[in-house]
Amino acid sequence: MQADERQRRILARARANGRVEVGDVAAELAVAPETVRRDLKLLDQHGLVRRTHGGAVPVETAGYETGIAYRATSHLPEKRRIARAAADRLGDAETVFIDEGFTPQLVAESLPTDRPLTVVTASLPAAAALSGTPSVTVLLLGGRLRGHTLATVDHWVLRMLGEMVIDLAYIGANGISREHGLTTPDPAVGAVKAKAVAVSRRRVFAGVHTKFGVSSFSRFADIADFEAIVTDTGLSTADGQRYAVLGPRVVRV
Repeated sequence: MQADERQRRILARARANGRVEVGDVAAELAVAPETVRRDLKLLDQHGLVRRTHGGAVPVETAGYETGIAYRATSHLPEKRRIARAAADRLGDAETVFIDEGFTPQLVAESLPTDRPLTVVTASLPAAAALSGTPSVTVLLLGGRLRGHTLATVDHWVLRMLGEMVIDLAYIGANGISREHGLTTPDPAVGAVKAKAVAVSRRRVFAGVHTKFGVSSFSRFADIADFEAIVTDTGLSTADGQRYAVLGPRVVRV
């Protein structure tokens, strides 16, 4: 098997399973573990995977994005802790934007129910999660529905957001890095996120440690745009301090 074909198969397996292990791939392809490690190093250099201890995880790109089912099972305990800590930063906000994505959905479910809130979202799952809460008024942004994430995009969403001033936005991303800021694979999604950042007085990023050091296709915000970054302890203290130097408070839970 040629190296390029082997690397395509490794990448396809990573995207299908959410990660690959060196030993498993070596056995499947009948090659030495050192060969797999070299392939993963090259795929990492091309921005297609991110190497981990013993293997690699796929990086979301313009041509590849994980779906809801995978996001709902990956790093679930960490995402629940992050969501609770992010919701604790609500303060006196009365209007809140909830981004698309599974972690922002968990933030929505963690918001207090003992006070009136108006929640604006493009996410159908987030809207559904809040629909039965009497104290919460949900404004669902209309537009083209992305079946992959069950969220709306395009000019209808941007027009509605452009008429609002929101107290606090909870934003997710497919990648966050000190070099490129916050990124996402789809420019239409990036446009919604950028507009939400622009019309909100305060912004909090919520995402697991695997998002850090990763860059996707469409850049929509700077690190300095956020008052806080909420993640898990998989992000090292030293890396957290490097992000904090750029402006936001980094909360590791």
